[in-house]
Amino acid sequence: MKVPELLSPAGNADALKAALHYGADAVYGGMKNYGLRSFAGNFGPEELREAVSLTHEAGKKFYVTMNASPFDDELEGFLDAAETAAATGVDALIVSDPGAILMLREHLPDVSIHVSTQANTLNTPSAAMYRDMGCERVILAREMSLDRIRSMHDRLGDSIQLETFVHGASCMAYSGRCMLSAYLTGRSANRGACAQPCRWQYHVTEEKRPGEYLPVAEDERGTYLFSAKDLCLMSLLPDLTAAGVASLKIEGRMKTAYYVAVVTGAYRRALDLLAEDRKLFDAALPDLLAEVRCASHRDSDTGFLLGNPPEPGEAEGFHQDREFLATVTGERDEEGRYPLLLKNRFFAGDTLELMMPGKIESFTAEPFVRVKTGETLNTLGIAGEEIRMTLPEGAGTGDMLRGPVRNHRQ
Repeated sequence: MKVPELLSPAGNADALKAALHYGADAVYGGMKNYGLRSFAGNFGPEELREAVSLTHEAGKKFYVTMNASPFDDELEGFLDAAETAAATGVDALIVSDPGAILMLREHLPDVSIHVSTQANTLNTPSAAMYRDMGCERVILAREMSLDRIRSMHDRLGDSIQLETFVHGASCMAYSGRCMLSAYLTGRSANRGACAQPCRWQYHVTEEKRPGEYLPVAEDERGTYLFSAKDLCLMSLLPDLTAAGVASLKIEGRMKTAYYVAVVTGAYRRALDLLAEDRKLFDAALPDLLAEVRCASHRDSDTGFLLGNPPEPGEAEGFHQDREFLATVTGERDEEGRYPLLLKNRFFAGDTLELMMPGKIESFTAEPFVRVKTGETLNTLGIAGEEIRMTLPEGAGTGDMLRGPVRNHRQ
């Protein structure tokens, strides 16, 4: 079985390292301009060069998002940014605007172009058009069903790659083309500055009943009438693979490195098991679905892949089943302790989990050393502190520690 590429978000350097460490085949990240995540960390020119170098050293690929649609007076700057990205050796530019694609094909003929999901590609003639324009890949609109993806691949073969989102937040508008943020806040979603007003709480009133809230599906947090549920297609990976999808994309350039690590690691294990034996994948699926819930998430569904979403909208707030505690920053010392950078408090005696590439191992936390003072402690609640503690065999730099979600006022 030909396993699709696993493509993970790299909103900043920490997320990039997490994606590479936990098994992404490729990552995507933005520069300071012309992407649709202006509030992610993103990469300046030198930072991008370093990020691409790190990615290539790991044998992986780096794609740069340039999917904002430029006005005439922005085209020169757009081209300059593309030339800067190309000079770093990026593996592709992700672009949505047809005019921008034509301009890039003229001025940067050797750079690979992937057509962004913002282009709303829904049919074979559109995908074929982008292929004929010289694009290597099209990232399908999120509204595509599995049957339609399969049919498109049957018609196009391998003449152009098909990429689809498999996990993460979804927009309430058509492939993200939403004017709600621009209307309510002056921050345009199509310019990378979405304030996500679809996630806000709303109440509905009827014209002749001012001040009377009509009953809309609501929990104790409020009503999320316009908010689409998150996407999770873990259970449908065999179908997507058989349909000929070339790349499986995890959403999340605004997400934490821990989120990227958890979701990338889970999908990596899923794809590896699927490649080895479908029965192994099926047996592990309940644990894999539980694993992605260890990162911050909202209610999820399968989006449009099986037709219309079963229960569109009404996604409540965030929750997670495990909490990120620390990152391993080096090798074990002579006393058998590993250096860690602390993020959240835990206690000696807690049952913790060490997240290693390909596996997760539970263990009981022992007292640890605070590097700053040399004292042995049972707990410490200062993020950014360096500690040294005993970990399970096989721990390595970049591994993450997690544990139960707790009230940090303790």
